[in-house]
Amino acid sequence: MNVHDWLANLPFSDPESNCRIIEVSFNNGSRKDFFRNNTLHYYEKGDMIAVEGISGFDVGMVNITGELVRLQMKKRNVDERSPDIKKVLRRANDTDLAKMKETKAREAQVLIRSRAMARQLNLEMKMAEVEIQADGRKATFFYIADDRVDFRELIKLYAAEFKVKVEMRQIGARQEAGKVGGIGSCGRELCCSSWLTDFKSVNTNAARYQNLSINQTKLSGQCGRLKCCLNYELDTYMDALQFFPDDADMLEMEKSRAFLVKKDIFKNLMWYTMPDSNKQYPLTIERVKKIKELNRQGIRPADLEPVEVITNKPKDIEPVYADVVGQISLKTLEKTSRKRRDNERSQQGSRQQGGAQNRNQQGGGQPNRSQNPAAGGQQRGGGQQNRSQNPGGGGQNAGTGGQQQRPNQQRPNPNQQNRQRPPQNRSQNPGGSGQNQQRPNPNPNNNSGEKK
Repeated sequence: MNVHDWLANLPFSDPESNCRIIEVSFNNGSRKDFFRNNTLHYYEKGDMIAVEGISGFDVGMVNITGELVRLQMKKRNVDERSPDIKKVLRRANDTDLAKMKETKAREAQVLIRSRAMARQLNLEMKMAEVEIQADGRKATFFYIADDRVDFRELIKLYAAEFKVKVEMRQIGARQEAGKVGGIGSCGRELCCSSWLTDFKSVNTNAARYQNLSINQTKLSGQCGRLKCCLNYELDTYMDALQFFPDDADMLEMEKSRAFLVKKDIFKNLMWYTMPDSNKQYPLTIERVKKIKELNRQGIRPADLEPVEVITNKPKDIEPVYADVVGQISLKTLEKTSRKRRDNERSQQGSRQQGGAQNRNQQGGGQPNRSQNPAAGGQQRGGGQQNRSQNPGGGGQNAGTGGQQQRPNQQRPNPNQQNRQRPPQNRSQNPGGSGQNQQRPNPNPNNNSGEKK
């Protein structure tokens, strides 16, 4: 509902003939009206002014001034000299704006309450919007109804409930969509909420003339009616269809009949199909007229003589796939996998070594561990089997506390190479540290090795 005053900067030879009428918009452009400016002030577009209202005043925004107002009044059949045109009072001050803001805050609650009251009276109507005057003395209720509604009782309830003067105004579904607003299927703001003020009837013939499929979901707008934009290009299609023959829905051919499928007004082609084939044949208007003339003479042509349709649409090029097997190097992945595998093995060996040390304890419950840093071996006594390793290479010491002697098994060592333990209890020290012999059992009667 925005208007650009393209005559604002043009000088006039007779300033006295300038239009003294101002078009003022209310409620963000949903309602507009004309007011006479008898003051000496000059108002520009966007100024907030106070105008005469019903038993009070109202606050609106200046929408159009100057000569464009006369064009708008001529469009709406409003006489410039009519005494019914109300006057402009003053420029809106802070008090007027504060009062208007307070009044507008009530509209949402009033709308909800008015819908509930209309539902209680079982009235077939829908409240679309409520507009309260800036001074709070009058309220206009916009409603939608298919048939006539007797709302005399409803007006009395509204007046007693809201303490205002009530005015009921019926609107259509298209006006409701314009007041609500939204985005259309084209991606732009709705025409009815941006610039369209008068609504013309739209029927399905507008879609048929434009070769559109009759789909209510796609042809209907936000209001639930057929889209107003169906009428925008209808005149262009009607002018182009004048050159197409009207009686060319069917052509008599030698083999069979050809039936009309669609008309392409942009290329002046008519598309036909044959019963024995699913292919569509484009024919020029001149060829169709010639075939119809031959049919009137009783002649059936053998061929339709279709034309070749050349499109400017670029062809889709299929991508070429190359065999790259063996061309991609996996050395980086192999190195990463080998490094991760080595780390897992070292961690597993550390966990096994730590678990073996926790299991080797004395028979009384206390660990008896001694390390010989000079020889590099470990001596473990008690009721269990004594196992010791000499990391320095000095030999192995193994002692039993009464149990039968078992051969020592190989245990992994992450720091050194694994060494095989000798099956005998005696081991020589190749490093020259001497020969370790088995110690005697202090308790010969206790064969089990348990402590008494």
